[in-house]
Amino acid sequence: MPYQFDLLIRGAMLLDGSGRPGWRADLAVQAGKIAAIGDLAAAEIQAATVVDAQGLVLAPGFIDVHTHDDLEVLRNPQMLAKLSQGVTTVITGNCGISAAPVRLTAEVPDPMNLLGQCADFCYPAFADYAAAVDAAQPAVNVAALVGHTALRASTMDRLDRAATPVEISQMRAMLEAALAQGALGLSSGLAYHNANRAPAAELLALAAPLSAAGAIYTTHLRTEFDGILDALTEAADLGEALKVPVVVSHLKCAGVANWGRSAEVLDFFAARRQQQALSCDCYPYSASSSTLDLAQVTGDFDIFITWSEPEPTMAGRLLAEIAADWHCSLPEAAARLMPAGAVYHGMNEADVQRFLQAPYSMVGSDGLPCDPQPHPRLWGAFPRVLGHYCRDLQLFGLPEAVHKMTALSAANFNLAGRGLLQEGYQADLVLFDPALVRDTATFTSPVACAAGIASVWVNGVLSYQQGAATGVRAGRFLPRLSSNNLQE
Repeated sequence: MPYQFDLLIRGAMLLDGSGRPGWRADLAVQAGKIAAIGDLAAAEIQAATVVDAQGLVLAPGFIDVHTHDDLEVLRNPQMLAKLSQGVTTVITGNCGISAAPVRLTAEVPDPMNLLGQCADFCYPAFADYAAAVDAAQPAVNVAALVGHTALRASTMDRLDRAATPVEISQMRAMLEAALAQGALGLSSGLAYHNANRAPAAELLALAAPLSAAGAIYTTHLRTEFDGILDALTEAADLGEALKVPVVVSHLKCAGVANWGRSAEVLDFFAARRQQQALSCDCYPYSASSSTLDLAQVTGDFDIFITWSEPEPTMAGRLLAEIAADWHCSLPEAAARLMPAGAVYHGMNEADVQRFLQAPYSMVGSDGLPCDPQPHPRLWGAFPRVLGHYCRDLQLFGLPEAVHKMTALSAANFNLAGRGLLQEGYQADLVLFDPALVRDTATFTSPVACAAGIASVWVNGVLSYQQGAATGVRAGRFLPRLSSNNLQE
């Protein structure tokens, strides 16, 4: 009796995620896992579904290591912005802000308001959030970090100061419980004013449980501007002291005065990586996006307003134009607009390319799904790397580009059984046309599916095909597995 597979993909160019060159082969899936790889053309081999993949590349599903999809996976579980890029797993809880564990007694502090409103933060225990994800069954897999600012907002009456020893103890207990319930680790967003007053000693005491749990520390540095080397030293010192891996979030040299310093930053990484586990994620654009911050307001580069609570009609305009209309300074206009969201065109393209080329840099979108005028990275980050930076600019070969989105990310975030085309691994798969894949989202029209993504399977289930979601959602919550090992 012929052996039956659920799915047989024939004749694809396989890029297995390891970074090695591709090869042409067939791949079979059974019960949500990769069951066989090789020449499966024998007549007795049959499958319920057979896909002819001639001329296409088959890769592991992409892992978006830097998202703010914490509540989006519950609100809009179809997750088309990610599926349409070939993303099958998202990491939430970045930049110090997470949906859980959170116990708010007042308004949502900045930048947690990027995730949702006060009523949305209804997960006092990390396990509550994990259960909510599984109940919603989003179309992508979800793994989550615990946010430092979220812990501060849950335990402190004011965030413009350092935490007391009692408050640190309370936060640490919440973190330990979350780690026991499957959290990947701790994230911080020290550049934001609601975390900036936290001294290094607060983070060091809070993060102490990470090592025993085999968890990681990720950080939006205290500054990405002129003081970036000091900020990197603070982050690396914490990791070295606690013997935990450190991931620097959305590595960049921000601000015109800081342009061209990527070589210094990469020298820092090279030196510290000889003695500790240190890596980073990057997004493939020279503009950032976050809440409007007076500390970042400048006339050196364009600042585009994406939303404003007190002045909603100003969304979609440049801050400089608004200030001119109001006959006031840029800081005065910004203060009048806040709370608000903004895109900052404050990075140098050469720096972006150098960071993307670093062998230890992963790809993350850092998209903001609640933004009414989102940065195009929300819909375009991964195809932009494959198309613009890999195929067109040839910054790196396609095997390395896929590696940065798959196996490297899975290893760094301890996502066992994912990120590689390997028998026994989960069948998170993306089939794409290497000649056509590209981002179509722009700053003026940011909501647009990528070109060249043919099919996406999540846990063996066809979830996206030829420009549309299938409507079948097969994602799941992924708890942390204990491991301290990073892979280059």
